[in-house]
Amino acid sequence: MSENTRRRRTIARHGQLRTPGPASQLLKLVGIALAVVLVSGASVAAYVFYDFSSTVTANAVEIDGQKDLPPDIGAYEGGFNLLLTGVDTCEEAYKQYFGARCTGKDAGGTLNDVNLLVHVSEEPRRITAVSFPRDLMIPIPECEDAEGNVHSAMSKQPLNSAYTDGGLNCVVKTISALTGQEIQFAASVTFGGVIEITNAIGGVDVCLANPIKDKHTGLDMAAGTHTISGLQALQFLRTRHGVGDGSDLGRIGNQQQYMSSLARTLISGETLGSVPTMLKLANTGIKNLEPSESLADPMKIVQIALAVKDVAFEDIVFLQYPTLGDSSDPNKVVPDRQAATAMWDAINANAQLQVTHQNTDNDGVVVTDPVPETPVEATPTAPAETPAPEQTVVALPDTIRGNSAAQQTCSNGNVR
Repeated sequence: MSENTRRRRTIARHGQLRTPGPASQLLKLVGIALAVVLVSGASVAAYVFYDFSSTVTANAVEIDGQKDLPPDIGAYEGGFNLLLTGVDTCEEAYKQYFGARCTGKDAGGTLNDVNLLVHVSEEPRRITAVSFPRDLMIPIPECEDAEGNVHSAMSKQPLNSAYTDGGLNCVVKTISALTGQEIQFAASVTFGGVIEITNAIGGVDVCLANPIKDKHTGLDMAAGTHTISGLQALQFLRTRHGVGDGSDLGRIGNQQQYMSSLARTLISGETLGSVPTMLKLANTGIKNLEPSESLADPMKIVQIALAVKDVAFEDIVFLQYPTLGDSSDPNKVVPDRQAATAMWDAINANAQLQVTHQNTDNDGVVVTDPVPETPVEATPTAPAETPAPEQTVVALPDTIRGNSAAQQTCSNGNVR
């Protein structure tokens, strides 16, 4: 493949580096919030419909080669996929929180540092969120940027360079080519909004098995359970040196603890039951969202919300895309194709996924006791004696890290 397009040099962020760039973590919050933001009442729906139509639609991004979608997501064969991308860019209002990242030579760049592919299956509904390391070395297809410049296809580049080459559209093309998954919906968000959104939702509970002290992010937290919001939430999601082995893979595990807790908070009704909270959350999310044209439709988000709002905790699973070390660069990783094929086969078969990986001191979290299920009232029309449908359970390769929302994980802090 041609490599004549000049590329912006990016800093490797998988290995043990002196000064880490911040992870753009707003999508971790918005990813699930998008799926529930319109199910708390007619007043919220009407408000969001107006603001979404006037604000987000104007910023919608066309995705190359996207098929015409049926009007009802229930007609999507095999379910549907939503790609959520967090872009690392120095916004004026938040750059003071990111030190050298927003004052040095890299201050002008925009990288897709967080990449999360959310698969929502057919009935029975299951949600699988696969996180891709930003330093994953893979082919990047030919992409056109916002100024009309065409960037040649590259045989091996870090995943987080895709947004620089062609924005959200390029990230979709790159992830789709890697996974073989058709991506119906996509959105990118900036890291600055994590402060506003965590405040809007009232904070997220996180657990620390050991204290965290990270001079790079300024995070200093004792062991135990904490409700974090605003700047502290951003520091928690950014910390890499503070958990596990200090790598980006350890950080992903820590972020997934946050996502699991967030999912439980939203689905248990603590957020959905508060119209004022949903109004603030919807308004903040809208202002930070760059959607694909397929997602720039309030009614489509209503359908997505209705499709996922009753999914059981054990069927909401967060996974890390399986990787191997890159023999040419210790700070990078490459795809573990064999394990990835097993993972996608299980997801496409709509199997109940069993994570077999046993966490070690190198991981960002440790697994503790399961989280009790939220009681669900029996449906009057469903006889109690009706047997549950038989479940197909697939044990994933032990190289695939992750957990379900039904499991309690705690940050594996660096102070032991």
